Amino acid sequence: MCFFKSLKGQHPNTVGGDSSQNHAPPPGPPPSHHPKDDEHYTLPPGPPPVRNEYLPPPGPPPGRSDFLPPSGPPSFHAPSSDDPPPYHDWTVVEDTALLPPPPSLGHKASPAGNASLSEADRAHEWCRMYPLIRPHLPAAVQHKSVQNGDINLVKPREYQGNVSVTAMGSWTGSTISGGRDACLLSSLPLYFPVLDSPIHTRTKKTVYFEVKVKSYGRGRDGDASSLALGYCAVPYPTWRMPGWERGSLGVHGDDGRRYVNDSWGGKDFTSAIRAGETVGLGMDFSVPDTPLDYRASSAQTSNIKVEVFFTRNGIKESDWNLHEELDAENDLGVDGLDGQFDLYAAVGLFGGVEFEVNFNRHLWLWQPS
Repeated sequence: MCFFKSLKGQHPNTVGGDSSQNHAPPPGPPPSHHPKDDEHYTLPPGPPPVRNEYLPPPGPPPGRSDFLPPSGPPSFHAPSSDDPPPYHDWTVVEDTALLPPPPSLGHKASPAGNASLSEADRAHEWCRMYPLIRPHLPAAVQHKSVQNGDINLVKPREYQGNVSVTAMGSWTGSTISGGRDACLLSSLPLYFPVLDSPIHTRTKKTVYFEVKVKSYGRGRDGDASSLALGYCAVPYPTWRMPGWERGSLGVHGDDGRRYVNDSWGGKDFTSAIRAGETVGLGMDFSVPDTPLDYRASSAQTSNIKVEVFFTRNGIKESDWNLHEELDAENDLGVDGLDGQFDLYAAVGLFGGVEFEVNFNRHLWLWQPS
């Protein structure tokens, strides 16, 4: 059933109602309609209505007190670790004269003679088995003999040649051509820390000896003959040159390098030692520059100042500070050489060498001042 019915053409608003009730629009344009162009708007007569304007209060603005900052630096915050560091003028080169010299660079091998790795390994193991012996108190006659230069040379079993005394403290010898490495040691230490240490005596102690190279013969395995002079603590493997193992130092004649507990190639130091030259090696032990606490002197003996010097034909040629800055990766330290152990003179030989060793100061070309 349909209650409403739309008639065709009839406005929907008339649905369900009478068409005569439709509302007609009011006359005139709608309120939003603007006048046509030909219609002009006429201003109302008279001035526009007065608008209340804001007027500032009479007189100057209210005064204010001048702010004075508190005395002292501002306290807004304390410096923190996150603050950037102060500016560093990188264009200014600092004075490096007071800095210690850089460590001398070592070599992996010598350009002259080199022992086999098997001999080096045997010596390292031997040193592990036989640690350095403690210093001993010499008898009065022994200490007097060293002071007078009345010292003997001890020939190890590896030595291939002869050696004999020619005068008090003077020895001559020769090794066979092609002979293997051997190290002659003095019969007594040249330095006794128990009696000679400057910590106890308050004076400098100098030890020294000289070696004259008369001639070089045939070497071995293609290497030239060689001689080295140095110092070592004992026991020492006498089939090794001085400076190659712990507790030893030496200057080698074939390459002119110095070795300190160094089984590799040493450090550049001087020129090669030639036949006919007389060379000497000394060590100065003196009181350190920094005062020591003598109540703890037993723990501070390593602070002894040690200078090693080398002479050629009676003239001091080169030296080095035993406690120089070391290469942390390659240098093995100066254990056994810094005034804590007895130190013996050492003469290393390789191949055929004719030589002379003098401990007697009256026969030295170099004379201490």
